[in-house]
Amino acid sequence: MTFRKILHQVRLIDSWLVAPALLFVICGELSHSHGVDLLESYFWDKALHFAAYFGLCLMTTIAVRADRRALWWAVGLVALGGALEIIQGFTGRDADIFDELANTLGVICGLGIGWAGVAYLKARTLVDGTGEGLASKQN
Repeated sequence: MTFRKILHQVRLIDSWLVAPALLFVICGELSHSHGVDLLESYFWDKALHFAAYFGLCLMTTIAVRADRRALWWAVGLVALGGALEIIQGFTGRDADIFDELANTLGVICGLGIGWAGVAYLKARTLVDGTGEGLASKQN
């Protein structure tokens, strides 16, 4: 199996894992479980928000091969984070503007790193805009 095919398979797996990751983040932000409280006691709450939205944006940027759709995903993730912060206020959890700031910074960093990584692979002709290697188009 060539490196191009491996990259394509990784992108496909990534795109299948976006929905479960999104559901995991939504449930984590809205739940009152002991596991969430335990995680927040070990890690700074803002770091968890940053990491969650960084991961989501990185995954979606890779899944759409860093094209214009990645920007729409980023805007949607920032809006989702804001909506979940508002909903948290109705579920008995604390809504915090600094959580949304951490979400937004995570989205920006995830988008930037994902875009740079895919651009690097495109420049090395390991992937192109359609997800196939350029060498496979020449055959």
